[in-house]
Amino acid sequence: MLRLLIIDDHAIVREGYRRLLERRADLRIVAEAGTAEEGYAQFKAHGPDVVLLDLSLGTGSGLRLLAQMLGHEPQATVLVFSMHAEPMYAVQALRAGARGYVTKGSAPQVLVEAVYQVARGQRALSPDLAGEVAALLLEGPTAETELTPREFDVLRLLLQGLDVEAVGQALHISPKTVRNCHYQLKSKLGVRTDLELSRKAAQMQLLPDRPLAGGSPAQAGSGLI
Repeated sequence: MLRLLIIDDHAIVREGYRRLLERRADLRIVAEAGTAEEGYAQFKAHGPDVVLLDLSLGTGSGLRLLAQMLGHEPQATVLVFSMHAEPMYAVQALRAGARGYVTKGSAPQVLVEAVYQVARGQRALSPDLAGEVAALLLEGPTAETELTPREFDVLRLLLQGLDVEAVGQALHISPKTVRNCHYQLKSKLGVRTDLELSRKAAQMQLLPDRPLAGGSPAQAGSGLI
């Protein structure tokens, strides 16, 4: 019997996961969580065989939670199940220690099989991303693929329109650290201004699909400093 923990900020989505996965006699959901804090508490309390983790937990960070779980239990098996179908998200999750990455646009059977794969110690990628992710990883280090999880999270949240203080609260870091990370991002990606940074983010397919926080995707939201 594989014991699973589901961490997703939408209750209806979690219920859908539960119904899908518990159709299998050898899969059991031992706990659910809707926030990073609750997810970490449930992880420590239940020690699940597989964690099914969404990267976008409101304004919280699934990548940060992933690092917390692996810090507590280095052998933890985490499968990311995300709405983000851009390969950079998968690369970041895998580099941070996830055993697999499946998009929410995948067929239900893809998710079920991925749970079994990661539980066996294998890697799992949904077919819609596998080729692009492999190409990114095989082409060697680039500025984009070498962003740290923190840098990636700061960029992602700034693009969503969060200001410095809100990004710091979401990632549990100081506003000064956010500003330093923003500077490092521009330096690492070879850009000088926020406009150039937003254009670079568009090339990396990281801009939000719709305006957030009163800004347009082309302007990368109102959070860029």
